[in-house]
This record gives sequence, structure tokens and C-alpha cells, in this order.
Amino acid sequence: MEMNRETLGRMLQMRLLGMHAASRASQENFTTDRMTTDEFVSWLVTSEWDDRCNRTIERLIRQAGFRYQASVEHIDYGTPRGIDRNLVQRLAELGFMAEGRNVFITGSTGTGKSYLATALGYRACQKGHKVLYANMARLMAQLRMARTKGTILQELKKIERTELLILDDFALQPFDTQARNHLMDIIEDRHERKSTIIASQIPVRGWYDAIADKTVADALMDRIVHQAIRIELEGESLRKMQVKKN
Repeated sequence: MEMNRETLGRMLQMRLLGMHAASRASQENFTTDRMTTDEFVSWLVTSEWDDRCNRTIERLIRQAGFRYQASVEHIDYGTPRGIDRNLVQRLAELGFMAEGRNVFITGSTGTGKSYLATALGYRACQKGHKVLYANMARLMAQLRMARTKGTILQELKKIERTELLILDDFALQPFDTQARNHLMDIIEDRHERKSTIIASQIPVRGWYDAIADKTVADALMDRIVHQAIRIELEGESLRKMQVKKN
């Protein structure tokens, strides 16, 4: 018993948390009696591997900054809103990220744009990818503050390293000069290398007006529209429909 306690203590010191939990469980339930030595070692290593993978996923989800939980499995296809199940399932395989393609999700308020974007973000985290979810207005405010503090380059570098960037509520308000420049920096860094999901109530054709500068708008749209995958949601707000049911 003393040897077991020492071994368990060393596992904790070495941060072998999955192995530690499996070892304790085996002692309490006597599961090792039914295993060969090779099977027991394999079980310990697999337990440690699974624990590390789960902790990595939890960290990626926490760092992504999602507003709420969402999953591809819980997307509602029963309500008519122009959502293609086959397309969503293909997107969930994350091939668009490997190709550096962008995804546009547009539609009226309450049609599920943010949920769909977040669900794809969760799937990317589950596959080990670094994701950043950002409300567009808040992100621009954070970058303005970073410029004032002299940390703008660090913030832009952090966004550039993100494998999947989700910009929610895009173009709800016109961009000022500083916001246009920040957006241009972000898009230029990611162009054809990293994927961006843009969710917006404004149709893509209305983004020119929101950018509010023809030269910058042309440059931005040329970079993000090329080969972008578009999802245009239709119908009444799901939240309003839920209220009516209740």
C-alpha cells in the first residue's frame, strides 16, 4: 500500500492526471486482476492520453471566448430557414479550414447565424484547432484600446495565429477609419492561409456601404469573397417562434 501511495503521489507530481485517476480506479475496483501486464500498461497510457486530449479541448474552448455552448449535432433542421444539412455536415469536417476558405452566414436576427458559427467553432476546438470568437464591435473597441496602450501589434499577432476566426454581428454599424485599418490588417494577415467565419444580419452586398470607403471596401471584399462558402438563412426569428409556442 505504501508503494502504491508513493507511486500515485509521483504521478501527481509529474502531472500524469489521467494515469493517476485510472490507477486509483483500478485499485478501488480491482480491475487489474482481469488484465495482463501489457493490457494494464496500455490502459494507463490510453487513460493519460484521453485525459490530456480532453483538457486540451477544454482549454481551447475556454480561450475561444464563445458566448454560449453550441454543437453541430443540435442544429435544428426541422424549421424551414434555408439551411442545407449536407453543407453543414461537410463544413463540420473542417475541410474549408485546410483550404483557407471563408464562410459567410447571413440572415435576419434570430435565424441562428451565431449558433451555427459557434457550433463550427466548437467542432474546430474538438479537433484541436485554436479558435477565436469575437463580436465585431467589441473587437474593434479592444483593438482601439490596444493601439492606445501600444500593444496593437501583439493583439493582431494573436488574431493572426488563430486558426479559425469567427466575426459575429459583422457590419452592423459603419466602420470608421481606424476600424477599417484594423480590419484590413486582420484580413490581409489571414488571406488564403487561415479561415474566417463571418456572421451578419447585413447581406454581403451591403458590406460595401458599412465599410464606407470604396478603395478599402474593394480591397477587403476581393480578399474575403473569393471562394467563400455562403449560407443565407431565411424565415422568422427562432426566438420569436419559441415564444409563440410557449
